[in-house]
Amino acid sequence: MDNRKLKNIFLSASIPVEERHKKYIDSCDVTAIRDAIIALTTVVIKDYRLVWGGHPAITPIISRVLNILGYNVSEHVMLYQSKWFVDQFPKENDNIPKIVLTERKNSLEESLFEMRNKMIGNNEFAAAFFIGGMEGVEIEYDMFRQIHPEILTFPIASTGAAAKILFNKHKNDYNVELENNLAYMSLFREIIKRI
Repeated sequence: MDNRKLKNIFLSASIPVEERHKKYIDSCDVTAIRDAIIALTTVVIKDYRLVWGGHPAITPIISRVLNILGYNVSEHVMLYQSKWFVDQFPKENDNIPKIVLTERKNSLEESLFEMRNKMIGNNEFAAAFFIGGMEGVEIEYDMFRQIHPEILTFPIASTGAAAKILFNKHKNDYNVELENNLAYMSLFREIIKRI
């Protein structure tokens, strides 16, 4: 095995659900979210470590990509999960070789804060990608920029939802390609080359 230290790529993503805030559903593109996660995983998994917080709609997509690619990815993925959700982990968690379980606190909010703080604060990153999502993606974006202000962040606005809201809120920081380029494989290859 190669002894070089892998650089981490942070992914914050989710697929909005109807019963949550309408502002995420209005612009959400589920197909784009899925395609972007597949492309990002495919592009980064060979040379980087993908770090993300477990979400029942996202981990199965990543797991499927890992199975299709067939790489030995034991050092190339790091999934964070709060023990708050221990009875709700998707079965695809079994396919992820490195899972970091964080402490269950007194409330869901405290448990999620604990997980996010460890996931973002205990790792160094080369870049961060924000895809689709709801309030959790917005929270993780703010935490990431506060803890790692010098690291490049990429809200993929074309996936809609929280990523689009973040892109629009910080429009001067980002290139229009994040808003209108749906060729995610080539987009992410170009971005990764720049980091």
